[in-house]
Amino acid sequence: MNRYYLSTLALAFLLSVACTPAPERLGEIPLGVPSEWPAYGATAGGSHFSRANQITPENVAHLELAWEHRSGDIREAGKIPGSAQGFLPQGYISQSSLQVTPIVVEDRLYYCTPFNRVFALDANSGEELWVFDPEIDHYADLLSNCRGVSSWQSGKQGFCEHRILLGTLDARLIALDAATGRRCEDFGDTGEVDTSHGMVEHHPAEYSITSPPAILGENVITGALVLDNQRTDSPSGVIRAYNVRTGELVWAWHPVAPGDRTLEAGGEFRAGTTNVWSIISVDEERDLVFLPTGNTTPDYYGGHRQGSDYYSSSVVALRGSTGELVWHFQTVHHDIWDYDVPAQPTLVDLQVDGETVPAVVQVTKMGMTFALHRETGEPLWPVEERPVPQTGAVVGEYLSPTQPFPTHIPHLVDPIVTADDVWGMVLVDQWACAKKIAEYNNLGWYTPPSVEGTLNSPANAGGNNWGSPAIHPDSGVMVVYTNRVPGITRLIPRQQCEGVSQQMKGTPHCVQVGMFMSPLGIPCTKPPWGTLDAIDLNAGKVLWSVPLGTTRNLAPFPVWWIKGLPGLGGVMMTDSGLVFAGISNSHTLRAFDVKTGAQLWEGKLPTGANAVPMTYQVGDRQYVLIAAGGHWGGGSPPGDHIMAFALPVK
Repeated sequence: MNRYYLSTLALAFLLSVACTPAPERLGEIPLGVPSEWPAYGATAGGSHFSRANQITPENVAHLELAWEHRSGDIREAGKIPGSAQGFLPQGYISQSSLQVTPIVVEDRLYYCTPFNRVFALDANSGEELWVFDPEIDHYADLLSNCRGVSSWQSGKQGFCEHRILLGTLDARLIALDAATGRRCEDFGDTGEVDTSHGMVEHHPAEYSITSPPAILGENVITGALVLDNQRTDSPSGVIRAYNVRTGELVWAWHPVAPGDRTLEAGGEFRAGTTNVWSIISVDEERDLVFLPTGNTTPDYYGGHRQGSDYYSSSVVALRGSTGELVWHFQTVHHDIWDYDVPAQPTLVDLQVDGETVPAVVQVTKMGMTFALHRETGEPLWPVEERPVPQTGAVVGEYLSPTQPFPTHIPHLVDPIVTADDVWGMVLVDQWACAKKIAEYNNLGWYTPPSVEGTLNSPANAGGNNWGSPAIHPDSGVMVVYTNRVPGITRLIPRQQCEGVSQQMKGTPHCVQVGMFMSPLGIPCTKPPWGTLDAIDLNAGKVLWSVPLGTTRNLAPFPVWWIKGLPGLGGVMMTDSGLVFAGISNSHTLRAFDVKTGAQLWEGKLPTGANAVPMTYQVGDRQYVLIAAGGHWGGGSPPGDHIMAFALPVK
């Protein structure tokens, strides 16, 4: 390393320190508002907003680690023990990833680990109260991920009158007594329901519950993750509601076109249908369930579908008591880009032409935000059907001539990638990226996948993803994390598919997907590659956009050199005017001023925060909590850290 390079690093370090203002002396700490976090998204409608206000823009710089809990549930990536090959062709298992957002009900905190163990902690101290182990096979070739658990209360006292509901990687739905962690034996078969009932024959890795179930009245409602890009006859994406006391099936909604068949010849739910892997929202007052649907399998070829993707990549509203369809709105027609709806639908009241309207706000992987009337599904502001590229598709594929574009709320991603956007750390890297961009089909939004390779902006990771937005219920200000790195999609003829992991069996092709990266493994487009964006939904105006994350934890970058990383994560907002955000590739939790986007605090983490932060106040102390557990896609090592920050005790 030469002297000039060392001096550059030293200067960058000094500048970064100089630009971080020292916090003023901590003054009087406000009493704050006692606040729970009773559901994954803070509310059943996924606001990711809390009225907790003890921590303010004026004192947030004094946050310190209050307590930490570690489960020990960590798995390194590697070969599957005792097996040369698992369900996936490579025979390798991914690292674990702690993606959970805990819930807090009364004075207890509940969370699940990547192996579906459930912990109950004292919310003030982090002291472990009980643990439940569903005995998942830690080395089955399953995605190790549990984003949360759910809470149901009857209003009475007694055993299992407060239940914690858990969905597992091997497709079980389990009910636990919140006080003791013991199974609620009256729920299903000794406290659990096997949700793989009625599915076509499949490998366990193909069908898992990774998101917390929704609770509406005495119904617990769940979808499931169906593994992407494996085959056209993957397990069904049926959505089901079970009685929270008995575990009996109340209703099942089949995501197939009206009048189409719902069952296979053997009586199983129809295979290959749209699924709901992300978080479901409910409106108890209106008896409505809101589903963010995936796209019909396999993701990147749809020549066989013939209308079976009628409900794919949509927001679907069902009657909560019966499962009957109320309305649906499709965000992508005939989706062959893996642009499924990834985020929890957010329920908020918005102002339209001077009237207060109950809305569903849906962010998408395209970086587009749709605002719909909660009762009818009609757009609150015009959505235009615009022509999209019609050339370059493979033989046998068909394309939608138009796609829906919202007009009021600004789009967050530029779909056109030109030679002027190409970037590299060094000149040779930049030249390689410039050569690459000339080789790909690149016609902007919705360029179809191709054998030659298609450049898609945004990539299949977004835009916006499962981290979801935070929306202030009074002002209508939304803050969301946005990925800004294009992706590459390449279809491979069937005869050349040996060894490819994403087989898409039943179609003429398998597929390879990835980010638009240079030979050094760095995005080929100019940073920032990830931003935190604030939008006034009522006014349809971007308020600010700031880079999120730095490359200081990532090789081969110099310290603090580049700001704004691609990754996964989410945001949380408080009534005092703060936004908290982490990201999977940056070992930091940060606090921002919701008015300006200015960073006010950062807390160091042992690995990436591939999760959504949350907050609560128990007694006289407010906590901000994040799960630091790394990401299975690389960039940050696995971890098991539940970390709670608070103001110092005087």
